[in-house]
Amino acid sequence: MGWIPFHDAANSKPLFLTIYATVIVGIVFSSFYVFSAIYSADSSTWFSSSSSSSSSSASSLIHVDQGPNVSQRTDWGAVPAPPPKSPKSQNMWTRPIWEAPPRGEKRPSLKAFQLTKTLVEQRVKDNVIIVTFGNYAFMDFILTWVKHLTDLGISNLLVGAMDTKLLEALYWRGVPVFDMGSHMSTIDVGWGTPTFHKMGREKVILIDALLPFGYELLMCDTDMVWLKNPLPYLARFPGADVLTSSDQVVPTVVDDRLDIWQQVGAAYNIGIFHWRPTDSAKKLAREWKEMLLADDKIWDQNGFNDLVRRQLGPSVDEDSGLAYAYDGNLKLGLLPASIFCSGHTYFVQSMYQQLRLEPYAVHTTFQYAGTDGKRHRLREAKVFYDPPEYYDSPGGFLTFKPSIPKSLLLDGEHNLESHFALINYQMKQIRTALAIASLLKRTLVMPPLWCRLDRLWFPHPGVLEGSITRQPFLCPLDHVFEVNVMLKEFPEDEFGPGINIREYSFFDNPLMPKQVKDSWLDVQLCREGSPGCNVTNNTSSLGIRLPKHSTEETFKSVFSLFKDVKVIQFSTMQDAFLGFTDKKTEEKFRKRVKRYVGIWCCVKGSDPGHIYYDMYWDEKPNWKPIPPQASEDDHPPW
Repeated sequence: MGWIPFHDAANSKPLFLTIYATVIVGIVFSSFYVFSAIYSADSSTWFSSSSSSSSSSASSLIHVDQGPNVSQRTDWGAVPAPPPKSPKSQNMWTRPIWEAPPRGEKRPSLKAFQLTKTLVEQRVKDNVIIVTFGNYAFMDFILTWVKHLTDLGISNLLVGAMDTKLLEALYWRGVPVFDMGSHMSTIDVGWGTPTFHKMGREKVILIDALLPFGYELLMCDTDMVWLKNPLPYLARFPGADVLTSSDQVVPTVVDDRLDIWQQVGAAYNIGIFHWRPTDSAKKLAREWKEMLLADDKIWDQNGFNDLVRRQLGPSVDEDSGLAYAYDGNLKLGLLPASIFCSGHTYFVQSMYQQLRLEPYAVHTTFQYAGTDGKRHRLREAKVFYDPPEYYDSPGGFLTFKPSIPKSLLLDGEHNLESHFALINYQMKQIRTALAIASLLKRTLVMPPLWCRLDRLWFPHPGVLEGSITRQPFLCPLDHVFEVNVMLKEFPEDEFGPGINIREYSFFDNPLMPKQVKDSWLDVQLCREGSPGCNVTNNTSSLGIRLPKHSTEETFKSVFSLFKDVKVIQFSTMQDAFLGFTDKKTEEKFRKRVKRYVGIWCCVKGSDPGHIYYDMYWDEKPNWKPIPPQASEDDHPPW
C-alpha cells in the first residue's frame, strides 16, 4: 500500500509528477544527511558496531553513574577538567585519561573490554604498564590512585574491574579500564575473608596473564597512592626481574638505595611490586598461580614469600643491591621501606622525614580499622581525593584546640601508665566535643592525637626495636579509636543521632573551599561571672565568650544565632559542657561513644596482653591500664 501514491503520481498530470519528484528527492537527501551526522567520524568503528548485549541506553548508564560515589562530576576532588577533545582517530584506549565518552553514546559490549595484548599496548609507554584492580567498593580509592598518577604526568595505566558496576563507572569517567571477568561482589569484602583471598588469586592470575605480552608491569593494590613518579627509580635497576616492597620497619639504608636484602627479615609485600617480562619472572608467576589454585588456604602474599625465599642469595654484584632468589636465576631487589612506605614507616615513624628523603608511595598497611581506617589515614595525610560536598557538610563543622600539659606529653618514662594518662586526657576532651557536635548537629573535626606507645598485633616493648619511631608521636586515629565503628550507622532510637567526623588535617587540605574557611567563629571559654563573660552581650567580630560548664539550654540558645556559620572553633573543650539535660539522651550518647574506642596491644609476658581503652575511664576511681585479669573481664567496657 505504501507504493500506491507513487503509482498515482505516475498517472497524474505533469505538475503533480514534478511536485512528487521534488518531495522524494528532498527526503532522500535529508535522510542521507541525518545518517551521515549519526555515523560521522566522531564515533569509533567499534562503537558503531556495539553489541546488542549492552541493553541500557547511554542516558541510563550515565544516570547509574550519578550515584553518591560515582557522579559524573569533572571536578571530582581535584580531578582536572576534561582535556581538549581528542582527534577523531582516537578511541577509548588512546584518548586522554579523564576525557569521558560523549553523552549519548552506548557503552561498548563487555567483549571490547577483555584483556588482550592489543588493548594493553595502546596504554603502554616506554614498554611499561602500571596496573591496579578492584571492585566497586574501592571506587574512591581507584580514582585517587589514578588522580595521583595523572598529576605526576603518568598515563600508561590500566584498571582491572572485578565487577561490571565499576567497569561502567570508570568508563564513563574516562579512566582506561578492562574487564577481569571476576563477577565479584560490589561491596567491601573485608580483609582476610574468603572473598578477599579470591581477590588475591585474581592478582596472581592477572600477573601471569600480563607478563607474556612482553611489557614491564608495575602492579599495585588500590589502597596505596603514588606521591612521586617511580618509573625513573625503577629504571635504575635494569637487571632486576622483580622489585618488591616489604613490611620492613627497621631501616637498612639511609638514602635511596635498595634495602639491603640480607638485613630485611620482614615479609615482602605484594601491594607494590615491579615485574620485567623475563623468563625467570614468568616462571615465578606461573608457579605462584599454580600453587594458589591448588590450595585455597594459602594466602597470596605468603605464597609469594615462600617461593621467592626458597633460595635467597648470593648478591648479583657488589653495587646494584640485587640478589638471586627463587630458583637461583631470578634477580630480586627490595624497594627501600623509607620511601616506598608501609603504613608504619609513613604514618608512625615518618621515616622519610627523619631521613630527609622524598617518598614515592604510601601503602595503608599496619592499620586497625579496615577500609574506613585506610581511607581516614590517607585523608589525614591529605592525599585522598574527596568530592566537594565532603568539605562543606550540612550543619557546618565543630573544632577545638586541644590542651595537653607538657608533663603528660614529655616528662617521665614512656610506659603504659604515661601512655594511657596522655591518651585519657585527650579522650575526655574528645568525648565532650562529640557531645557538643551531637547537640549542635555539626560534624566534628577530630584533633591531632598524641601517643607515647606504638600499637601492633603482638607483644612489644612500646615501640618496635630498631625502628626510628619518635616518642611521643602523632599517631593515626585508628591507634585508639575504632574509625570504622565511628562511621557506622547505628539505630538512632537506641544510640541517638549519628556524629560525623573529619580528619585533624581537614582545614589544611588545599581542597578546602574558601567560603568555608572564611565563615569562622571563635569561642573562648570563660569563668562565669568574670568580666565580659556574659552570654547575652559578648559577641564581637573576633568571636564570642562562653561560660564554662554551660548547660544544654545555653548551648542551644547561643549557637542558634550562628547556624549559618560554617566553622565553630572552641579555645578548649575542658569544662565546656555540663551534659545533656534529658537522661535518655545522655544514655543513648554514652551507649554510642563507648563503642568508639578500641584497644592497645600488647603487653609482653601477658596472655591476653591487650588493654581496653575506656571512654569513661574518669568515672572509675580504681581504673588502671592493665590487661584483663580473667576471661570474664576480657570484653570492651560496655
